Amino acid sequence: MILALCLAQPATPAHAAAPAKNAVLMAKTGSAYVPLRFLNGYAGGSAVFDESLKQITLVKDGVTLNLTLGVKEASLGGVKTKLSQAPYRENGTVYVPLGILIQVFGLKAEWDNAAGAVTLTDAQGTASRLPVQSGSLPSGGTKAVVTARKSVKAAGRSFSIQTVTVPLLHPSVSLSVVLAGNNVGRTEELRSIAKRSSAAAAINGTFFDAYTSSSFKAPYGYIASGGKLLKNSPADRRAVFAYDHNGLAALVPGQDFLARFQAGEFEGGLQAGPRLLVDGKVSLNVAAEGFRDPKILTGGGSRSALGLTKDHKLLLVTVPGATIPQLAEIMKQAGAYQAMNLDGGASSGLYAGGQYLTTPGRLISNALVVSSQ
Repeated sequence: MILALCLAQPATPAHAAAPAKNAVLMAKTGSAYVPLRFLNGYAGGSAVFDESLKQITLVKDGVTLNLTLGVKEASLGGVKTKLSQAPYRENGTVYVPLGILIQVFGLKAEWDNAAGAVTLTDAQGTASRLPVQSGSLPSGGTKAVVTARKSVKAAGRSFSIQTVTVPLLHPSVSLSVVLAGNNVGRTEELRSIAKRSSAAAAINGTFFDAYTSSSFKAPYGYIASGGKLLKNSPADRRAVFAYDHNGLAALVPGQDFLARFQAGEFEGGLQAGPRLLVDGKVSLNVAAEGFRDPKILTGGGSRSALGLTKDHKLLLVTVPGATIPQLAEIMKQAGAYQAMNLDGGASSGLYAGGQYLTTPGRLISNALVVSSQ
């Protein structure tokens, strides 16, 4: 079973920097490491780090495994065994080789290269999904939000695009989907949503009934935030941007989102579409996502989109006068590995650093908000 963690260290003061995200780190040698912090809260065992001895003690079902920082040797039940890689510490986080956990405690690893994730499952079937990062995680000293205006070529044309890049594994970064007026059916200025949310960045979200004369302007598709489903849409097949509290995000089919959300895999999400990129390649299947407008692929206009890179960066992009196929190529050129379209036209807006980078032409229904604290 996955071990519970009891670190023999003082509690982190409230004013201290945010702790590193839990991620499996891949070394240049190809070896995988799990943060000791990840083991916290799991029953059936214990893990203690002795700062004075630089020693990790893992205990499970009467078996004791001792490891020491920087030492390629472990003691298993008092018997010494060689390690191919040693435990180490980086930015205050202790990392343990995954291989020894698999060998001694029966942990299983299921790798998802497209999502940059691994699912770790213990002998009793308890599963946890973690992002996989090559090298190091972003530190608190690096920027959490980077803005840029770029010129990219797509489909034989040059486009001026506005981008916001967010390293999702940055310790201070968190995501939320915020409803206008904090209620389904209301509308609000994007800048207002961003300011009252103390947003480092924000982009408009789902489609909504912008042209009704009613004061209730219904949003379309799933909306979830903070572990709560704010808007249900069980028959909707359009792509959903979904994320968890640990910085792992994915684009999932609409028909798969609810079950995975209810199982606790995701903390939040918003639905829009169509999907633009799958594993770095342009992939447009608007009929499968339920789009019926015959002009969905030919009409041009202001566009908003989001993308994910292979190293867990979120790309927020706005561009004027683009078709959906052009937008897909733009997102590829911008460096996205996965990407999807958001609401566009007069809704298209992007906010960062306390100001508009792209100003919407109307009030909006909801927004994806990036916080950095």
